[in-house]
Amino acid sequence: MTIDPVVVIGAGPVGLFSVFACGMLGIPCYVIDTLKEAGGQCMALYPEKPIFDIPAYPAITGKNLIEQLKEQAAPFKPRYFFQKEVQKLLPQKDGGFLVQLSDQESLQASAVLICTGGGQFTPKRPPLKEIEDFEGSSIFYHITDPALFRNKRVLIAGGGDSALDWALELSTSAEVTLIHRRHQFKGQDHSQEKLQDAIAEGRIRLMVPFQLAGLKGQQGQLRAVLLVDDQEAVVEIETDYLLPFFGLDIQKSPFQDWGLDVEKGTLKIDPATGQTNIPGIYGAGDCVTYPHKLKLILTGFAEACQAAHFIKKTSGQPYKFQHSTSKGVLGF
Repeated sequence: MTIDPVVVIGAGPVGLFSVFACGMLGIPCYVIDTLKEAGGQCMALYPEKPIFDIPAYPAITGKNLIEQLKEQAAPFKPRYFFQKEVQKLLPQKDGGFLVQLSDQESLQASAVLICTGGGQFTPKRPPLKEIEDFEGSSIFYHITDPALFRNKRVLIAGGGDSALDWALELSTSAEVTLIHRRHQFKGQDHSQEKLQDAIAEGRIRLMVPFQLAGLKGQQGQLRAVLLVDDQEAVVEIETDYLLPFFGLDIQKSPFQDWGLDVEKGTLKIDPATGQTNIPGIYGAGDCVTYPHKLKLILTGFAEACQAAHFIKKTSGQPYKFQHSTSKGVLGF
């Protein structure tokens, strides 16, 4: 007797680790994500920023963490469905669920494990005319390859952590100008202190209070960006790249539409099993809540393991707990 795959919704770090947790118990997985690649916010927002609270890694970048998790999941041959959304979860009479996707494809699942993190998000785009002509070539909302900007003129807009962190990071290899509409920044204090040092050393040019007003260029390549100050004076800045970091728009989750109990936008689960109020639907990671929940990646890893083991225990198949040192993993 074989078990139908578990549908994992979300291909961030907890979703990827869920593939491993299920795979160690002989449960295959389908992984669905609205983004075009695995990684969630680790890849979309901070691929080059160090994460300090992953066990056994004093520091690891978001990109490297995702690469390690993909490698860990690979022996279990997950099937990925990128740039797709889950529309409906339909319980079946004989158990399990029919999971309907946005492209009308349907998947048969023994259980559903929701690992959507902070939710589906899109970057806030500046309201600039013809901005779409430059997106993906000269305008980026997240950075996956800092080497692209080496020895280039880079204009960064924003006043939060992402804007400050990337201004500091890129200032070691690029000509960086940072603009913000206010004199005050929202970034962490230590980042603001480093920013002031970089400005004093001439590694970053700061322009405040300015806002984006227009774009100049052709065939996807920026030549200059128009800025306007609080007196409505317009300034033209020559640049090769524009990086607007204005935060994210978080889309409403469909959890309530699926009949799931929700508290402040997050799923209520039993932390011992990962189960929601609907049998067969589980949650792990930042999308779930329970008393004293800690929103840490490592907490999500543990929740994924709890859910995977409970899915196996209730699958009707023999269950035996084994340490990985006893069971081993194919390919290692």
